[in-house]
Amino acid sequence: MGIRKPKIVVIGGGTGLPVLLEGLKRYPIELTALVTVADDGGSSGEIRKKFNVPAPGDIRNVIIAMAESDPELGHLFQYRFQDVEELSGHSLGNLLLASLTEVKGSFFAAVKELSHIFNVKGKVYPMTDESISLVAEMSDGTIVNGESNIPLAKKKIKQIYLGPETPQPIPEVIEAIVEADYIIIAPGSLYTSIIPNLILPEINQACQQTDAHFIYVCNIMTQDGETTNYYASDHIHALHSHMNDNIISSIIVNNGKISQKTLRNYRRENAKVVQNDYDQLKAQGLTIIADDIVDDSTGTVRHNTGKVAKLIYQLIRS
Repeated sequence: MGIRKPKIVVIGGGTGLPVLLEGLKRYPIELTALVTVADDGGSSGEIRKKFNVPAPGDIRNVIIAMAESDPELGHLFQYRFQDVEELSGHSLGNLLLASLTEVKGSFFAAVKELSHIFNVKGKVYPMTDESISLVAEMSDGTIVNGESNIPLAKKKIKQIYLGPETPQPIPEVIEAIVEADYIIIAPGSLYTSIIPNLILPEINQACQQTDAHFIYVCNIMTQDGETTNYYASDHIHALHSHMNDNIISSIIVNNGKISQKTLRNYRRENAKVVQNDYDQLKAQGLTIIADDIVDDSTGTVRHNTGKVAKLIYQLIRS
């Protein structure tokens, strides 16, 4: 009998999740991605309203990141129509997911079918088969409805809620969390891509029940309207306060340098480097893994997929 592969569950959405998965899929692990469907802007938001399906955009990107199919098929999946009025701005992948949902009878069934077509290494699960609506209470008491509207308010976020109806998570999601050896919380928009997954009541409960070791891969840059002026420990505090438990054991932070040219671009967006307040992180009982994990070669700050995956695998092996 061979050695059992560790079960790794990665939770998130946005651009941070596929970057992480692209590196992790190369290691001998059982990999499961649990993906947010809270997006209500852009192509995802329009398709969500027109077809009454959960937001497909983050799922689409994760399928491509975990695929082991012909890269040309991936490029076609990501293709966006430009000159057809009714389709302008929509990606072929989003439209395929919406169409398959109608054919297969559920969004989850559509995701499973496309995962098979793209020969995905591991499993891709949307958090729920239903659309998620977000509500934010700001520190001044203002209430903001809708994922895309929350950062536009430019106010400090006190709490994120689900409303008006609480969707049911897919049973396979709960099972994956309970049975996981390690749960990785991916970088991404903290209040609109990450926390919405964790505050679904059944998911929150599963996170309390699991024996998994929780690792948070911290954002490298702040985000205007969500994490303005946040330190690394502020991200941890937000996660723990929404989950009503200090579940995170380890945090991976960047200590690499970013070019001044790239930082100037981010300053125009009122974003800056997340400061690593090591004393505060230690006071929260966290194991800190600090390394040069930044890639800003394109002028945009991203996590270096190979380096982060290697750090996570080394932590698992140790």
